[in-house]
Amino acid sequence: MSWKHLFSRSLATNPERLHFAAHSHHLWPDASYDGHMAAWDDAAALADQKWDKIMGPVWSEAQQHVADELKLPNPASICFAPNTHDFIVRLLSAIPARPARVLATDGEFHSFRRQMTRWVESGEVLLETVSPETLLETARTGQFDLIFASHVLFNSGSIISDLDGLAALACPEGPWVVIDGYHGFMAVETDLSPIAERIFYLSGGYKYAMAGEGACFLHAPPGYAERPVVTGWYAAFDDLALPPGDVGYAPDGRRFLGSTFDPSGLYRFNAVQNMLAAEGLTTALISDHVAGLQTQFLADGQLADFELLNPVGAHPHARFLAFRGDGAPAVHQMLDEQNVVTDVRGDVLRIGFALYHDAEDVARLTKIIGQLV
Repeated sequence: MSWKHLFSRSLATNPERLHFAAHSHHLWPDASYDGHMAAWDDAAALADQKWDKIMGPVWSEAQQHVADELKLPNPASICFAPNTHDFIVRLLSAIPARPARVLATDGEFHSFRRQMTRWVESGEVLLETVSPETLLETARTGQFDLIFASHVLFNSGSIISDLDGLAALACPEGPWVVIDGYHGFMAVETDLSPIAERIFYLSGGYKYAMAGEGACFLHAPPGYAERPVVTGWYAAFDDLALPPGDVGYAPDGRRFLGSTFDPSGLYRFNAVQNMLAAEGLTTALISDHVAGLQTQFLADGQLADFELLNPVGAHPHARFLAFRGDGAPAVHQMLDEQNVVTDVRGDVLRIGFALYHDAEDVARLTKIIGQLV
């Protein structure tokens, strides 16, 4: 079945393009345009009063969408920000020990790696990185203030399955466990209900939630990191009557808020979520659609000289295939010259599949690769 009609605006801008980088920059569905325009209309009509709506029904609706997807018991644990980096900075600021002892996998995203490297340089952090396979064993040594791991590794598509084991190590006094769900949220069915009271989870709308920039979120368990040092005045919405000099915090996830932000991402996020609900499209159904396309691509036997880092099987799978080989940059460049969008990370070529692809698109892709490689 084809779902291209939901993406008619994006697809019409470049009809011959094959966009197989949905894991990197997901094409925006038509519903996101309607959400974006709703943000503009509210700004024009409500002016100064728009924030009552944004921090009221728009915010609450977005919280509920996230909570429903992740099976969180309380939507109030959700806070939004323009990007996940904001949350990483605020979380680290809440750790009282210096240098903070941080454990992470060796496959975390550039933004996390860069910030941690700089904090190591400045003496703020002592960082240990390990393979995803040895993360839990190392974490059990109990020598860390913060344990950080991606649910789905951005470079390989590998999935860390034992989130329960990591969560069992967490406590308010430390360590804190943070799961980066950016390649998992709405790509892999995720039920956080058994561990929601013990872990942080951060993600955003840029990829599989199809909402574009500016709609990142953090689930913050109650009792953990109650007073981030890096903080904006929005985090004190419930305490604006405090005496001057007192720094108060909202009692829920909003304690991680910063200051004034662009709310259009939340409007787009809500619009896309409502579109998916109207179409009956769940994460499971979209994953099944993508799995069929991935199987079709692999059956055609292209890129046989590359190592597939995340083989397709019965287990949950990332929305992209990661092929490692010395020729990855060259193949990426050749595909780009044919108006085929993929991406490359070092020697890994990533090909991402999405709701806006169908069997004909995959057949075109394999034909083009066969002519180039």
